[in-house]
Amino acid sequence: MLNKMTRRTVLKGLAATGLATAFGDKMAFATDEPLGITLVVPSPIGDVGWGHALKAGLDPVIAAYGDKVKVTVIENIAEGPDADRIMNKTVADGNKFLIAGSFGYQNGALQLARRDPSVTVLHASGFQVAPNFSPFAAKYFQGTYLLGMAAAKLSKTGKLGSVSAFAIPELITSINAFTLGAQSVNPDVEVSVVWVNSWFDPAKEQEAAKALIAQNCDVIFSNAQDTPSVISACEEAGVYAFNLNSSMKKYAEKKYLGCIATDWSPFFKASVDAHLAGTFKGANAFLGVGDKVVQVTDWNADIPTDTMAKIKETEARIADGSFSPFTGPIAKADGSEGVAAGATMDDAAIVAMDWHVKGVTTPLPK
Repeated sequence: MLNKMTRRTVLKGLAATGLATAFGDKMAFATDEPLGITLVVPSPIGDVGWGHALKAGLDPVIAAYGDKVKVTVIENIAEGPDADRIMNKTVADGNKFLIAGSFGYQNGALQLARRDPSVTVLHASGFQVAPNFSPFAAKYFQGTYLLGMAAAKLSKTGKLGSVSAFAIPELITSINAFTLGAQSVNPDVEVSVVWVNSWFDPAKEQEAAKALIAQNCDVIFSNAQDTPSVISACEEAGVYAFNLNSSMKKYAEKKYLGCIATDWSPFFKASVDAHLAGTFKGANAFLGVGDKVVQVTDWNADIPTDTMAKIKETEARIADGSFSPFTGPIAKADGSEGVAAGATMDDAAIVAMDWHVKGVTTPLPK
């Protein structure tokens, strides 16, 4: 069972009736009541993007449990007080499983989990862990390394670009691996970045893409945009582009380079199973190609056959753990050592990455 709500609907209810009755009368859930699962996301859920991928990840849960679960999706909720109030309200109404779908929801969601041990919380892209609180993130960098290989082979200028949402480690690692993958094919590749500081701003995203194209970037990475604005702008300009989370190929039939798709259903299903069994234990879930959460799809036919063979070989090594994009030597953008020769960054270092590799020409925001 799926119920979809918007920010306007929820906040109107909060204003009119207060926290106790925003979603209707508070229910005392009996043991035979369905498990209430709520997904809260920062942008509208359309046919592509982050929110779409999260929602799709719950479809197999609904299919498996049917009427034993009741899923509510609340979209377009800005990080901050609104999100905190809404997350608290959904739990107050008896929902015992919360997916907080944005990095900026972390503090409010963690406080909620600590107050109510009977609630299970999954939090996107964070780092805090509690007995009933698990952060989850995708190893996008494994896919962006592979697309970097393709980008360098197809680029005629040696200049690549990325329109990126926020300068958080998850997105920084994606850019760095994209750069390193490209440099494995062409060591002279440079990558420029425009930070738009938004998860959802179609006009700003399109403007950023056009700015990069004006700088002769001929492959653009749409890094965590929930709209196809970057992809569409690149198609119109005849420039290759790729993105995260879900396919946007229909918006760029000729110049779509590929998609680092995420399938959250294995993780969501296992987490719901554990909650219902009373065995859930909070842990940091950092999932990638080997977990079948990250999958690169929609490869462009323009990629030469020999390059594609090397990409697939590298993908197999990433999947079996015999290769990591973050194996040294890796130099930082300022020329200092980032990773020593022969060393490999562990997950803890990757999720805390706050520096760019050499070849990324745009400084990180202060």
